[in-house]
Amino acid sequence: MADTLKLVRIGPVDKVPPGQGLCFVVGEEQIAVFRQRDGKLFATQNRCPHKQGPLSEGLVGSGAVICPFHSHKFDLCTGQGPDQEQLKVYPVKEKDGQIVLTLEP
Repeated sequence: MADTLKLVRIGPVDKVPPGQGLCFVVGEEQIAVFRQRDGKLFATQNRCPHKQGPLSEGLVGSGAVICPFHSHKFDLCTGQGPDQEQLKVYPVKEKDGQIVLTLEP
């Protein structure tokens, strides 16, 4: 399985302000990248499963994002939200000032 994973550089880490999120398009997927004030990065699907709100525009803090449409809160590590709602999460890291996602082909 590990040999089927793909590393994708999506942009400079400084493009995502601390304490905020930003949407990146990778292939046909919209991926929200969040940067906490301490610099830690998280990546999830951009659309809320509840009402398709743009999570990259939500409030970020304490390892969670709050959807700007209906205030549903999602854990950025696990993707867990209210009422069994689940976000797809992506492994993400910073390498040489770049945001690098790990994707399955």
